[in-house]
Amino acid sequence: MYPTAQTIGERIEDLYGAPLAQLEALADTNPRESMLAALLGSHTDLAFAERNIDFQLQRLRQLAAKERQIGSHEAGHIADCARRISESVVVRDAHAKSVSAVLQSLHRVPVPQTPLTTPAPSAALVPAPASAAARTR
Repeated sequence: MYPTAQTIGERIEDLYGAPLAQLEALADTNPRESMLAALLGSHTDLAFAERNIDFQLQRLRQLAAKERQIGSHEAGHIADCARRISESVVVRDAHAKSVSAVLQSLHRVPVPQTPLTTPAPSAALVPAPASAAARTR
């Protein structure tokens, strides 16, 4: 795994107390409206951006190797690789910044040692005044 994605992945594992593979399976069962699913989605995008940076950098090195002649065709490919690298760096940095900010705002809550007390009756259980009941008819 790549350095930024690995760091973010470890922080997600620490927060949720389980390996990424287990967390991904859990998120797949409830993909909507889940902080875990959002974090894992951003982590996946971050890892993809890092893989693309590496791939494009290798391709750029191949295209610009000393033994190669660089003509207009190759120059276009070199420019395209450089553009793709810069786009992936922007994506990686944006995801890393966003996910890091979210992870810094979250923390694990310890499991309570004593059973929770029964909550007080809510106001929703109290009958509405007659004037309110008349408005709903």
